[in-house]
Amino acid sequence: MILAERAFPVPESVLAREVFGPLGGVVEVGAVNSTGTWALPDVSMAEFLDRAGDRVRTLLDGVRVVCGFDDETMAIADELGYFRDHEVSAASLLLWSAGVTGVPQPLERLEEPAMVRRMCRMAADLQLVNLLQALVNAAVAGGTDAGTGAPRIARLLGTASDVADPTGACTPELVHRMWRVGRLPAILHPQSGAPEAGKVGYRAYDRELERLLEAV
Repeated sequence: MILAERAFPVPESVLAREVFGPLGGVVEVGAVNSTGTWALPDVSMAEFLDRAGDRVRTLLDGVRVVCGFDDETMAIADELGYFRDHEVSAASLLLWSAGVTGVPQPLERLEEPAMVRRMCRMAADLQLVNLLQALVNAAVAGGTDAGTGAPRIARLLGTASDVADPTGACTPELVHRMWRVGRLPAILHPQSGAPEAGKVGYRAYDRELERLLEAV
């Protein structure tokens, strides 16, 4: 169920940017990975969005449902520009991958296919984890219980993983596990600033996502 009022007073526009940012990274990385060459001149966001348009629309529709965003909030996605034709640069991939590769000298090396491919791998992992964090955060803040929200998030995560890397290197199960060890300890630590009700929500989403994604 979704409560009539948000459980925690987080501005909807803030929650939306936290979702649409990593989702934009997922789409950009997906466009680069889809070339199979990792040569940036081969990347066409227009062509990728034409091919992957149904999945991107599914993601945006799913975000609306999971997060309870209204039309005005959903318009932020268009304002950010990630979901329409634009150039994908080596600099943006460096940002999406949090600079883990470092900045090579000369800078032109950032555009070498091997470097681009490595940044894409890191960016896909990082932005999928960021996306999961943002979705769970919005769902918990919105008062959506895990029994309702987790299945929707699991489906969204499956689609997003496929968009980011169609080879199957990114899986919802792996993203969930990275999220759990990378994000939850700081949130659930006894001395963290998270409200207790929020901690309860996060634990519930973790358990339900584990049940949905990692059952053996």
